[in-house]
Amino acid sequence: MRNEAQARSAINAVVGLVAHVDAGKTTLAEAMLYHAGAIRRQGRVDHGDAHLDTDAMERARGITIFSKQTALDHAGAHLMLLDTPGHVDFSAEAERTFQALDYAIMVVGAKDGVQGHTETLWELLERYGVPAFVFVNKMDLVDEEPAAVLKRLRERLSAALVDGAALARAVRGGAADGDAAAREDAAALDEAALDEYLDTGALGASTVRRLVAERAVFPCFFGSALKGAGIDAFLDGVASLVRERPWPSEFAARVYRVSRSPRGERLAWLKVTGGALRAKMVLSGVERGEPWQEKVDQVRRYDADAFEIVPEVAAGCVCAVTGLTHVMPGSALGAEAEGEAPALVPVVSYQVLPGEEDVTAVVRALRELADEDPLLAVRWHEQLQEVHVQLMGTVQQEVVQETLRERFGLSVTFGEGGILYRETVTAPVRGVGHFEPLRHYAEVQLLIEPGPRGSGVVAGSRAAEDDLDRNWQRLILTHVLERDHAGVLTGAPLTDVRITLLAGRAHLKHTEGGDFRQATYRAIRQALMEARALGACELLEPWYRFRLSIPADKVGRALADVQRMAAEFDPPELAGERARICGCAPVSKMRSYALDVSAYTGGHGRLALEFAGYRPCHDADEVITETAYDPVADLPNTPDSVFCAHGAGYNVAWDEVPAHAHTAVDEARLRPWRSADEVFAPNGSV
Repeated sequence: MRNEAQARSAINAVVGLVAHVDAGKTTLAEAMLYHAGAIRRQGRVDHGDAHLDTDAMERARGITIFSKQTALDHAGAHLMLLDTPGHVDFSAEAERTFQALDYAIMVVGAKDGVQGHTETLWELLERYGVPAFVFVNKMDLVDEEPAAVLKRLRERLSAALVDGAALARAVRGGAADGDAAAREDAAALDEAALDEYLDTGALGASTVRRLVAERAVFPCFFGSALKGAGIDAFLDGVASLVRERPWPSEFAARVYRVSRSPRGERLAWLKVTGGALRAKMVLSGVERGEPWQEKVDQVRRYDADAFEIVPEVAAGCVCAVTGLTHVMPGSALGAEAEGEAPALVPVVSYQVLPGEEDVTAVVRALRELADEDPLLAVRWHEQLQEVHVQLMGTVQQEVVQETLRERFGLSVTFGEGGILYRETVTAPVRGVGHFEPLRHYAEVQLLIEPGPRGSGVVAGSRAAEDDLDRNWQRLILTHVLERDHAGVLTGAPLTDVRITLLAGRAHLKHTEGGDFRQATYRAIRQALMEARALGACELLEPWYRFRLSIPADKVGRALADVQRMAAEFDPPELAGERARICGCAPVSKMRSYALDVSAYTGGHGRLALEFAGYRPCHDADEVITETAYDPVADLPNTPDSVFCAHGAGYNVAWDEVPAHAHTAVDEARLRPWRSADEVFAPNGSV
């Protein structure tokens, strides 16, 4: 651990290591730490003694499963390293970490080259605006010059890849044969840099660092992490080319991971992006419609599994804190703006088979795991008495299975995976929910409108505070956001809609908090039933973006297959004896296609898949018929309402509820639309 004087004098940067599995990412981290003097001995992944592979499952499998933090100091730079998972099943964990990065190091195996998942990660770095270095590892395994490898990388990743060692020498004021070409390559990518180069014949250090920070150039280095070749030059290059970002004085932070310590403490891992985070600091926010306020207990700076407790962490640094029980990965704290929804999400749901275990204990354990990884999306189906989770693939399935056994003592298995469908609406619909059994009362009127694809569920209000108290409005919006709402075609979760509170009514004596939960849920379901009656419900299915690389003589077979899958694709790209087909296809058609590719190409084909969002289901009628879902019979998600007469409650069918409603929406009294966050704000006005 370094002292605070070192911390203040160094250039600070949070640097993530990202790669396709088996590119040697963790080995590179080990080599960087060793050559910088941060560790005394360089461990090996295959020996199970790597500094960052501290989890037993990671050591056994030889892969990174959980993001890990460490740090090194080199040539005036303090680099906080985040080692991210490389396996595609844990790519969501890697993506969450990207929001905490100042720079990334993309590791590419010289022998395997750019893989499909490498391209996915590269595109995610672009999405989050993260500057990147490239380290080509395992150069000792290929009989090829760096210039030839760099040329191929430029074709697959970016034409802005340049010789990193040459750029670093330019920054340090040195020169070597061939450096002029690298400076020319960098200058040609930026108008201001080109003017500077033409005027002076050189590029200043600040200009080169700016080009890297603005993603105008991507420095590329070569070596062998296992043998230590090129590591010193790489460290020199990174230390020379990073610059520290200016941070605002107002406190801000973003949570990128949640985990449990060996003692069971809930740890929130975050990047401080403004001001400073201090122990015992009181923080507040809103998660899934629920306002919260909590005090930070301990602030910890981690090095793999070891940590030190510090009084505060300045902006630009990463740390872990205890005491925050409401935050989730992606949560924005203080002045930090809300981040983007993740691009990589599971598209397959698995039934958890508890066997002899208590199903209640299994659900409770899975929900604790989902607290750390919200994408698990644990769902208990009351009618079927089944629990389902969303997973990225079989390796993650095995890790969840092993975690349940090791941490909770539960032995479970998984059923066959099923496609995760979603439902939305194609036209605005209004819904009414009324809940009035004896001595209870609540009524809610909502508007559900189609939202942009990928927007999820957005909530807000147009109700006047004079008609419905602000606290009731906050409660209703909390219930809108607190869970997934089942659609009425197949029971799949509702998405890509904007739900607006229009009106509501409470009773001074009889209304309790749970009454508005019932009224809100029923209003949403009643609106969806109205949409179904109008033909305005739509079933969505997940699609993959695929890259299919095959021998050229197999193009005919491949084209016939992707056409049969209802895919959208570009014309084949031919390069010698190889061909590549890129496009998009439904997950339901392509999820097991990799086995077919391997079979008909004799193992010479490669299929790369990545989530490409949701689109209208290509065989919706077939899926709806096969599901045979009856929304009226789904009593936990009933669209009907409960009214009261003569001292007793009675049920009113969904299509008759509007005629029985106690409130009317006065268009003239509706306020401008306010988001749920604005309504939740302490000084928010509705």
